[in-house]
Amino acid sequence: MIDVQVRSESGTVEACARHGVAWSPELAGLDQSAFPMLGHLLPYADTMFNHRQVATLLEEISRLPPGVVTDEFARELIELSQTVLDGQGLYLWFVGD
Repeated sequence: MIDVQVRSESGTVEACARHGVAWSPELAGLDQSAFPMLGHLLPYADTMFNHRQVATLLEEISRLPPGVVTDEFARELIELSQTVLDGQGLYLWFVGD
């Protein structure tokens, strides 16, 4: 399971998703050229996105094929991404198992 958090520059967790995303063949099989942010996630490693990367991630979420992530997770990901964009010194972390 990959969890998602918004962290400050100091590492403080500012917000987190209630739902994680399970690693699946659909997520693993995303074309990295079409989904440069989500296509680079790893199931057992942490991945951090900065403000500019989060803007790209938001574009990707709306284009995801059905079944890659749940609707609940997509909604939370959009909300947390917006938190990063609206704040200062915030990062979006995908926390792998």
